[in-house]
Parts: sequence; structure tokens; C-alpha cells
Amino acid sequence: MSDTISTSAAPKPVGAYPHARRVGNLLFLSGVGPRTPGTNEIPGNVYDEGRLVSYDIAAQTRQVFANVRAVLEAAGARWEDLVDVTVFLTDMARDFPTYNRLYAEYFTQAQPCRTTLGISALPTPIAIELKCVAAIGD
Repeated sequence: MSDTISTSAAPKPVGAYPHARRVGNLLFLSGVGPRTPGTNEIPGNVYDEGRLVSYDIAAQTRQVFANVRAVLEAAGARWEDLVDVTVFLTDMARDFPTYNRLYAEYFTQAQPCRTTLGISALPTPIAIELKCVAAIGD
């Protein structure tokens, strides 16, 4: 059995995929970025003549966590149900300390497995994206 999950409480996917898919007791979230639901704005991004000149990793981290929570709740899951989190950062050296501090604030009770990767780019001008798996009841 497989169910797809979509919600207006999270930003629309940037491609042909659902926010999440439930298979049995596992919920697989598609990559979740920090775009603001409804507007697609990216918190903390500063542009000059259409070119990204700076960003705020703290603002993006808080928003991506809010977006993950929205997808979880749309599927009937909770933050504490997360069992695995893969994080993609476009500037590991600059952003990891701030991201890691915020991660520790948000994951006080829940302690999912975590992998953090430094990558060169994401499909939109974001600095962070999460890929998550949750274990949920029937």
C-alpha cells in the first residue's frame, strides 16, 4: 500500500513529485527546501539586480524545519516520528556551525539518524534542503 501526501501548508514541489509518500509504516519525504508556502519566497535571500548576493542560513534552516513539520502533520505524523534526516548544505564551511546549533535546538527529544552533505548547488537559490524518513503507526 502506498499513499501520496500533498499539502498547501508546505511550498509546492518544484517538479513532478509529491511532498511525501507513505509505504506501510514509513513516510518518505521528498527533498524539502526553505521556500515560504504560498509565496515561494526564500527567507533571508538578498538580491541585487536579480542576482543572489547573500543569504541567511539561520532563516532558511528555521523555514525548512517548519516545512518538514507541515508535511509530517499533513501525513498524520509528528516531528518525533522522524528516524532519518539527510541534510544538503551548499556551503558546509560557512553554514554548518549555525545549522548544527539550530538542529540541536529543534531536535531535543527526537534523535533521528542524520547525515549532512556539502554540495555545490540545489535546483533553486536555496542553501539547505532536507530529505527525511519517518516511522508512523497504522
